[in-house]
Amino acid sequence: MTLFQRGLTRRQFGVGLVSLATVVATTARSEAALPVIDTHAHVFHRGLKLAPGRRYAPDYDAPLSLYLEQLDHNDVTHGVLVQPSFLGTDNSYLVDCLKQTGGRLRGIAVVDPAVSADELRALDRAGVVGIRLNLVGQPLPELASDEWKRLLADVKAMGWQVEIQRNAADLAVLVPHLLDHGVPVVLDHYALPDPKLGVADPGFQSVLKLGATQSVWVKISAPYRNGPAGESFAKEAYPLLRSAYGLDRLLWGSDWPHTQFEATQTYAKNRQFLDALVVDERARAQVLASPHQLFRF
Repeated sequence: MTLFQRGLTRRQFGVGLVSLATVVATTARSEAALPVIDTHAHVFHRGLKLAPGRRYAPDYDAPLSLYLEQLDHNDVTHGVLVQPSFLGTDNSYLVDCLKQTGGRLRGIAVVDPAVSADELRALDRAGVVGIRLNLVGQPLPELASDEWKRLLADVKAMGWQVEIQRNAADLAVLVPHLLDHGVPVVLDHYALPDPKLGVADPGFQSVLKLGATQSVWVKISAPYRNGPAGESFAKEAYPLLRSAYGLDRLLWGSDWPHTQFEATQTYAKNRQFLDALVVDERARAQVLASPHQLFRF
């Protein structure tokens, strides 16, 4: 018995084919339109006021225009500007850059714990979606203090994230306290385990356990910040992080302009390393696209 003998008319059959073609075309367009997001980059120039007590300051310019060229040349649709530590809590250049790009970029600011809710809301309107705690060489914050409680309550109310750069051993202690405040947490650069221990670092093993919270993301970025064998470490760490966090909680970042590693790193090199790290094309596309909700793209 044919389809038509069972009661399906030629017109119904034709409509069905059209509907199927529409679904296929829509799916293809959707896949083609997946965003490609760089979740970690910095912009600055030598005319900006530097923060007192900085550990480092570059002697060159990395302006917005040059960063946008990197995105275009590497087929990256969106980017996230992270306030550099040497600019302290003056986020004015970051905000100015965000306002120029029509929503293509988002920002992660550095703020004083005593910042007002009004100041945070102004940053939010400009495209900032979180705060950064660059704690390398710094004391851990007193999260139980009234000042920090107030700040984290404001961060939570705005749906922002808290991004942390700190060694893995301290992250294992700090992150649970941040999660107690109800804020999503993003860990920089593979969570920075002890380079001598790599994935065997007990701190890194504790970071893997944080994946079960479903409230922590890890940036698979800047492997060179994990010691001379950083790329080898990254290739060991990636499958462990993927198993613990899932693809949708791993974030790629270029770390452009690779401060203090400019002589050996380029944007293209770091983008190509992701291809070698995440060999499966669909998995890689998911890593590059999944940050869109976390960063409000």
